[in-house]
Amino acid sequence: MAGLDDNGPRSKGPEADPQGDPFLRTRFAVPTRPATFLRRNRLVRHLDQALRTPLTMVNGAAGAGKTLLVADWVARREPVAWLTTDAGVQGPGMFWAYLLQALRVSGLPLSEGVGSPAEAGRVDRTLLTRLATDLSTRDRPVIVVLDEFDRVTDPEIAEQLEFVLHHTGRGMRLILVTRTEPLLPLHRYRAVGDMTEIRDAELAFTPEEAAALMERHGLHLPVPAARTLVERTRGWAAGLRLCALAAQESPDPAMYLKEFEADRTTVADFLLAEVLKRQTPETQDLLLRVSVLERFSPELANALTERADAEPILAGLHRENAFVEHLGHGWYRLHPLFGEILQAHLRVRSPGLEPELHRRAAAWLRRSGSLAETLGHGAAAGDWEFTAAALVDDLAIGQLFTGLRSDDLAELFSRMGPEATSPATDLVRAARELSRSDLDRGLTHLQHAKQSLAGEERAAGDTPGLAAARLSCALLEALAARLAGSPEQAERAAAEAERLREKVPAHLLDKHPELTALLLVHLGSARLWAGRFDDARTALTAVAACSGGASTALPREDSLGRLALIDYLNGWLDRAERKARAAIAETERFGLSQPSGSGVGRLVLAAVAVDRNELDQAQALLDAAADDPAMRDPVTEAGRAIATARLLLARGDTRAALQAVEPDLGADVVSPWAQGHTALVASAAHLAEGRPETAVELLDAVSEGQVACAVEAARARLAAGRPAEAIDLLDRVHPDGRSGPAVTVRAALVRAQAADRAGDAVTSRRLVAQALHEARRERLRRPFVEAGPWIRPFLGMAPLRGLAAGWLTPGPPSHGAEPRPADQPPPVVEELSERERDVLQRLAQMMSTEEIAADLYVSVNTVKTHLKSVYRKLAVNRRNDAVRRARELRLL
Repeated sequence: MAGLDDNGPRSKGPEADPQGDPFLRTRFAVPTRPATFLRRNRLVRHLDQALRTPLTMVNGAAGAGKTLLVADWVARREPVAWLTTDAGVQGPGMFWAYLLQALRVSGLPLSEGVGSPAEAGRVDRTLLTRLATDLSTRDRPVIVVLDEFDRVTDPEIAEQLEFVLHHTGRGMRLILVTRTEPLLPLHRYRAVGDMTEIRDAELAFTPEEAAALMERHGLHLPVPAARTLVERTRGWAAGLRLCALAAQESPDPAMYLKEFEADRTTVADFLLAEVLKRQTPETQDLLLRVSVLERFSPELANALTERADAEPILAGLHRENAFVEHLGHGWYRLHPLFGEILQAHLRVRSPGLEPELHRRAAAWLRRSGSLAETLGHGAAAGDWEFTAAALVDDLAIGQLFTGLRSDDLAELFSRMGPEATSPATDLVRAARELSRSDLDRGLTHLQHAKQSLAGEERAAGDTPGLAAARLSCALLEALAARLAGSPEQAERAAAEAERLREKVPAHLLDKHPELTALLLVHLGSARLWAGRFDDARTALTAVAACSGGASTALPREDSLGRLALIDYLNGWLDRAERKARAAIAETERFGLSQPSGSGVGRLVLAAVAVDRNELDQAQALLDAAADDPAMRDPVTEAGRAIATARLLLARGDTRAALQAVEPDLGADVVSPWAQGHTALVASAAHLAEGRPETAVELLDAVSEGQVACAVEAARARLAAGRPAEAIDLLDRVHPDGRSGPAVTVRAALVRAQAADRAGDAVTSRRLVAQALHEARRERLRRPFVEAGPWIRPFLGMAPLRGLAAGWLTPGPPSHGAEPRPADQPPPVVEELSERERDVLQRLAQMMSTEEIAADLYVSVNTVKTHLKSVYRKLAVNRRNDAVRRARELRLL
């Protein structure tokens, strides 16, 4: 490209501007790229389109890298006329004089007839016509770059430039480098596809580009660390370069880039000088005050400034690319680094103002209905009574238990000191303690809240706000009843909640479906503990069927897990397994973790796996359940104890089984099914060690009304040599339709063994066949393993061999495959979801994580989440192992 010192042809023109001053040659110079400049090919390819469109606009904030991008691009092209505009230019005549001189300096042979403006304040229209005509006749278009075009604010100049561009045709390619939207009629060019645009979002560095830029500065930064830096700087070019320069002076550059304080770096100096100090005092004041906000509207900004001029100021800042981003619907936000620096500047300029700004923001946001932001600003202001009241009045205390915001809320209120005293703060403290299953401390705070609320009710009557607090109180009382194993207390809390619902605004109940769902699941769990299965199923089914999306996902998971437990306790393994898997899938569907209230589903799956003699799988499920920070209520702990003890029993460790089956639950009432299953494990241990009479005594104490215990008591009597009593007991219990195969199969095997001892081989074979038919559907193996040696000859008989083959005893191998032993568990802990199978199939095709994400139209992070779940379910740690295991299991 022809430069300032070229000796090539020049068209003759004036040596001075219309005011008689020599032209400033630096304004025609293409900026020099520093040695650390990084060429970004994706932007270069986009800018190549400028050769095909009359107009190109590179629009970005200060320091976005737009000038160096264009300078690098034009360095390989000619002819190029470069002009850096000047805010001090006085009128159209001066602008056009400089632009014409830029064309001549570039080596463009303008005809003598074009001329130059004689006056600084005006330009003759005929001169523009002559210029457009001269350029339109060129074989090759000239590239004209107007850098810092945001300094041109005269509408007349913009109109004249559009006139020349329009009439030049293919003779000129105009590139505007600007911080603001130029005054040209851009919509016309966009409408016909005659415009190339590169904006802030595209100018932002990607993590890979940021890592490459750091390498140019002699700094090695892995892409994951670069991604963190990019997130903080939003890929802002100047910010990244300034960080790199500062890091070079640090003894630990990598640590500096990871933890640099924006308000103490050259980044702060740049933004304060280039952005803040350019603004009027009113605009500076607004920017400093809104720096305490994540996002803001003009109305919210006015609440902080106590003025009414925010709307035009914010619109202007956005147009000027002054690091104020428009989010749509009237909301804005500051560039994160700019916000950090402004906030630090605010503390220096106005010490003590920040808490008051947070307080004003919290009050405004509470009126507008934005709860999450209200709580954040209330906490930042240190006004805990206000913050807790906002949570309780909104009927949102259930969010401490639903997994969506429970961790955030727990962390936020962890900063609340003991000096904050109000009914709302006591309710929040009670909720936090109960969510951690700390019943004693939770009840202490709950009692304080109830006393305070009673006093307020006596003083002010039953107001809607008070009703919301009392309904929150009822929710926590139901939870406390669940943790205490107190069904009567849970019923009272549920009845109180039902009465209070009529006094709470309907829109709050609709807004927070999780509150009703949590109430019902607590009630259902307390009923389940009491052994009232039908009543429990009524409450839990209502929760499992409720809507509410992610907000009720954890209560739905919890209810499905407890419904699965009821099916398991009734002996229906297949039903229990389906509900337990549905429970786990409920939270996985929304990407939620497994906090309070969850975990029963895996415990049920573990217990089912024991009954199927899939002992390794049962252990894996128990290990997974142990990692769940589940709510430690009596139902969950009894379920954990039963599954663990039955697994230990199946592995022959009777002593450990007896220790595991009797946890110290501290419940208010005794659970009949928990007591019954404790007796079942203990009796089985005594039977295994040759003490049938002790087993009989244990079971007789609890067998009334519990069919499973009666069946086991009959087996103990048979082992004690009392077959007639065993059959008489079975005849009296008559397993009803509620009892599933896990009960009826065991009953049939007791009868079969009694018949075998009596020499009735026909009846014994018939009963074994009946048991095999029922057990095969559920893959129920443990009753046959526990039956002892007497059953083995029957399983080898021709009529019965086919019923047992392939699931209980080894069957004929499939073509080219070895049969799996009956007690070998399948290695999959949980079924893969449909989306996980999609990811697994692409993994087998050797696709990278990024390729899988692109192929499935999801984010890379989503793919990584699915991969972690696949690895866990297949019990592997690597891609190749996952593919190999999936092929073994015929998942691929």
